[in-house]
Amino acid sequence: MSDLLANIHLPLIGLLIGIIVGLTGVGGGSLMTPILVGGLGVPPAIAVGTDLLFAAITKSFGALAHWRVGNVAKRLLTVLIIASLSGAGIAFAFVHGLKPNIDSLNRVIRTALGFALFATALALLLRPWLLSFRRAHAGNEPAHDITRSQRLWPTVVLGFAIGSVVTLSSVGAGAIGVTALLLLHPALPITRIVGTDIAYAVPLTAAAGLAHASVGHLDIALLAALLVGSVPGILIGARLSKRVPEVATRSLLVGALGFAGVKLVA
Repeated sequence: MSDLLANIHLPLIGLLIGIIVGLTGVGGGSLMTPILVGGLGVPPAIAVGTDLLFAAITKSFGALAHWRVGNVAKRLLTVLIIASLSGAGIAFAFVHGLKPNIDSLNRVIRTALGFALFATALALLLRPWLLSFRRAHAGNEPAHDITRSQRLWPTVVLGFAIGSVVTLSSVGAGAIGVTALLLLHPALPITRIVGTDIAYAVPLTAAAGLAHASVGHLDIALLAALLVGSVPGILIGARLSKRVPEVATRSLLVGALGFAGVKLVA
């Protein structure tokens, strides 16, 4: 791969992913890592580590914007951060405590990534039904945050599980997290669910990405080239989101995730 070619096509990939994230709110890790692994031949461990830091940087802008307008449930955010970081730490320590060779580790990551993609596609398919469920169970008074006893332990388990999956595959904090939170906390407005999900994903992906970087699973040049395109891409996607029907973008994303999952697991 020539430096000139890399300087052109990597920012374009970042731009494409940024547009999709801006349009749908999901698809960063679930599309970026399969493209790096299956399309560019990047070793899975390096692809995951690089994508995790890519997600942490790009989502930090969205998290700040949601925080400023009050779209973050602070108690829920605290629970998710503690639980997801615990899951991420245990998953990373367990995998590297086994001291697998790099080929075995890459096979584990490819398999985890493939199944995470299927779960993400399923979450997107279920979104219309889920929104109907919320309308039926939300009640008359919308909540601004969770209480100490309101489905606390299921939320802790969810955060722990997502932290583990994200550490292995870089996928799960977006569509899977939002879908589960919508089910667990139907009284919370969707904007606060989305804002909180983006906010807790920042420290989770940053910590998991730095853990991967500490053992050499990071390509800094690759990360920088992707970020050059992703930042304007997110802005473009956000503008287009008002014009493109959600059913079209959701169908496209489900198809892409399903195809990528088959390629990785097969």
